[in-house]
Amino acid sequence: MPRSGPRASALDERDKDREKSARAPGHRRDMSATAKTSATDIPEESWIDRLAPGFSRPFLRLARADRPIGTWLLVFPCWWSAALAAEHWPDPRLLALFGIGAFILRGAGCTFNDIVDRNIDGRIQRTATRPIPSGAVSVPGATAFLVLQLALGLVVLIQFNALTIALGASSLVLVAVYPFMKRVTYWPQAVLGLTFNWGALVGWTAEIGVVGTPSLALYAACILWTVGYDTIYAHQDKADDLKLGIKSSAIKLGADTRPWLFVFYGASVGLFALAGGLAQVSWPYYAGLAGVAIHLAWQTARLDIHDAPDCGVKFRSNRFVGWLLLGGIVAARASA
Repeated sequence: MPRSGPRASALDERDKDREKSARAPGHRRDMSATAKTSATDIPEESWIDRLAPGFSRPFLRLARADRPIGTWLLVFPCWWSAALAAEHWPDPRLLALFGIGAFILRGAGCTFNDIVDRNIDGRIQRTATRPIPSGAVSVPGATAFLVLQLALGLVVLIQFNALTIALGASSLVLVAVYPFMKRVTYWPQAVLGLTFNWGALVGWTAEIGVVGTPSLALYAACILWTVGYDTIYAHQDKADDLKLGIKSSAIKLGADTRPWLFVFYGASVGLFALAGGLAQVSWPYYAGLAGVAIHLAWQTARLDIHDAPDCGVKFRSNRFVGWLLLGGIVAARASA
């Protein structure tokens, strides 16, 4: 049956994008069958196809605007920290600023990462249809878009106090270093943890004006949490990464991934508990943390590291960790 209507136009445009990616230099068709893989990490159809103007679609995809999990994982440490630092209810203005900033800076990080990894992404099945390797966005165009996102991020950052501005700006060093780590270490996930969870420090300083000991414990907990969930994420690409000489904790740990996930997540839960103790929160926090522990145990026990779609599902489920812990913090502070 022939296609017709707006939906058909969006699908036809997506088909053209796939054809471009198939012709892109270095694109591989003979992907390894050692793991079940999804064809692409770009959704078949999203709000971008239905609502966004045509010229903006490749740039919105470049910023992963239709894949919100990265924004959630970036903003939750900010929200947790600000809520822990608050005497009662967290400041809604701060939460809103962190939400906007996380969306913008996550997009900027993805854009920079894709510029750096453009030659690698074109040779990995899941990432070959991303805007830069597929030819939908040029490198100069992506660079201009990156500058725009950083400028918008700066507008958000200067709404905070001086220490928070300085801390936020310093995180750009980690952002700049992270994309290169997969070339030199099997633990780029640890560097991502340092980078992605900087908000655990920033949220506290935005509320209090100083770096507090609870925020340091929270930061350490978040780093281990990230090592866990990003190891799961990395299992999606391990076959292609091995061919290309790309390093990751998924490749390093291999069949031992499950027991190590219990170690990473278990230590993370312990440090979350320490952060709560240092912040002197009441019992609802620990009820939320118990929910986090149960979810992480389920995630690890049910994970199939040889099934890329399952790895993706388990990775994205970490948004529930964010909501469970945030709910516990807010309930604890509200009851104080």
